[in-house]
Amino acid sequence: MASDINHVVIVGRLTRDAELRYANSGTAICRFSVANNYSRKQGDQWTEETNFFDCTMFGRRAEAVHKYLNKGTQVAVDGALRFSKWEQDGQTRSKVEIHVNEFQFVGGGSRDGANRSSSSDGGAGSAGRSAAPSGGPPQNDYGSGNEFEDDVPF
Repeated sequence: MASDINHVVIVGRLTRDAELRYANSGTAICRFSVANNYSRKQGDQWTEETNFFDCTMFGRRAEAVHKYLNKGTQVAVDGALRFSKWEQDGQTRSKVEIHVNEFQFVGGGSRDGANRSSSSDGGAGSAGRSAAPSGGPPQNDYGSGNEFEDDVPF
């Protein structure tokens, strides 16, 4: 018997700086929004459209990376969709957001040129550890990417 699957991967840019708050239990909650562009053909013309996704990250990873989640930063988010429903001013409201399981900085917008990533493994991922001693963003175990030559044979 097959089980249900709820999995989403989004690569895009942050629409605003991330917000960090704490639950009553002390758990860190980081909220941010990602814009994802795509092209589609309308008649004979291609049009550019944008989708916006609200994302929520919890725990130590949220604390570790929130200060690097600035507007315009390109990120890859891997998680599950969560549906919320509530009543406000007599009207029922709802939204769907991404609860982040995996997270990675991507693109060339980093200040130091290094790849940075966060994993949901609670400590083995770079954001699970504390930030770099220099006060810079968390580093992954793959190096800066400068060890390859620019002369690629294909």
